[in-house]
Amino acid sequence: MKILYYHQHFSTPKGSAGNRSYAMARRLVDAGHAVTMVCGSYAAGNTGLAGPYVKGRRAGLVDGIQVIELELPYSNRDGFLKRTLTFLKFAWRSTLIAMRSDADVVFATTTPLTAGIPGIFARWLRGKPFVFEVRDLWPELPRAMGVITNPVVLWSMSVLEWVSYRSADRLIGLSPGIVDGIAKRGVPRERIAMIPNGCDLDIFGVPSEPWRPEGVAPTDLMAVFTGTHGIANGLDAVLDAAAELKRRGRGDIQLVLIGDGKLKPALQERARREGLENVVFHAPVSKHRLAGLMASTDVGMQILANVPAFYYGTSPNKFFDYLASGLPVLNNYPGWLAEMITEHGCGYAVPPDDPGAFADALIHAADHRQDLAAMGERARALAQSRFDRRQLADRFVDWLAEARLAL
Repeated sequence: MKILYYHQHFSTPKGSAGNRSYAMARRLVDAGHAVTMVCGSYAAGNTGLAGPYVKGRRAGLVDGIQVIELELPYSNRDGFLKRTLTFLKFAWRSTLIAMRSDADVVFATTTPLTAGIPGIFARWLRGKPFVFEVRDLWPELPRAMGVITNPVVLWSMSVLEWVSYRSADRLIGLSPGIVDGIAKRGVPRERIAMIPNGCDLDIFGVPSEPWRPEGVAPTDLMAVFTGTHGIANGLDAVLDAAAELKRRGRGDIQLVLIGDGKLKPALQERARREGLENVVFHAPVSKHRLAGLMASTDVGMQILANVPAFYYGTSPNKFFDYLASGLPVLNNYPGWLAEMITEHGCGYAVPPDDPGAFADALIHAADHRQDLAAMGERARALAQSRFDRRQLADRFVDWLAEARLAL
C-alpha cells in the first residue's frame, strides 16, 4: 500500500516538536507499506533533510520514509497573517502533489485545518481513500480562546471543517472530546477511531544520562514544562505559582520551562521584573536530549489556559512523555487527563487559576519524595498498559488499511 501522508509540522525525534507522525510513518514502513511524507519547514522540527532546496522543495529518504519538504518556513512566533498565508501555500502546493500522486491512500493530520484540503481534492476528483486525523477542534478552540473573532473567518473554518469530515472515509480523533466533536458534525461513530498521542517507551522508557539546567541544584525539587510558550499554554500560571512559592520562602523548588514560542519573551520579562529566580527558561532540545532531562526531573507540569474546550479536546504530547518517563504529573485544568491522574494516582490535579493550590502540590511533592516514586511507578505502568506508542501505531496502520478496503 502506498500512503501519501500530509503533516505540515512533521519532525523526527531529532527535533523538539512532537514526533507522532514520524512514529506512525515508521510503523507503516515496518508493516511493508510505502510512505511519502509531505511537510513544511517547522522551526521546532527536524525533517531529517539537510540538502539545498530546488525550486522550493527538497526530498530524500529518512529512516525508510520518503520525505518531501516544501520551503515554507513556519514558527510559533509568526503573526496571524503570516501563519495563515503559510498554511494556504502549503495546502495549495500539497494539493498539486495529490493530483499527480499514485498513492493508494491519502492521509492528512492537523494542525492546521487546511491540511485536509489536498485530501478533499484527492477524494472527490481522483477517488482516493482519504483518512483525516483531528488533533484539535477548529474553529471551536480558536473561538473559545478568543484568538479568532472575525465571523467570516470563523464561518469559513466551520465550512472547511464540515467538508473535511464529510469527505474523509475514516477519521481519527486524539481525545474523547475530539471524537465527540466530530460525531456532532454528523459523522457516524463507526467511521471515527480514537487514537491518542502515545508514550515513546523506546526514548523515555530506557536509561538516559541525567542532566539539569544551570541554576538547578541536585537537591532541588525540579518541576518541568516542555513545549510551546504560547497563548494556549497559559504559562503565567507557572509564574503565579512561582511567586507564591517565593512568598512562602520555598527556594528549594525550581520550575523549568523548556521550549519556545510567541509569549516566551514576555514570560521572561515578567520573571525578571518580579525577581522569580525559581523559574528557569531553557531553549528547546531534541527528544533524546529531553529524555536525559526527564531522568533528572521530579514532576512533569501539564499546563494549559483555563479554556473549557481544552478539558476533553486536547491530547498533549508532553503528558505522554511524562508518563513514559515515569514522572508524576501536575495538571492544572479539569478534564480527561485530570480524571486519569486522579484515578491512577500518578500525580496532582489542581484547580485552574489557583496559584495557592498549585504551590501546595509542589510543596507536598518536595516534602514527600517517597510519594513521588510511587506515583512515578504508576505513571510508567499506565504508559505501558494503555499508551504504548507501538500498540497505538498498530491500530493506526490497521485503520488506514481498512479505509482502502472500504472504498
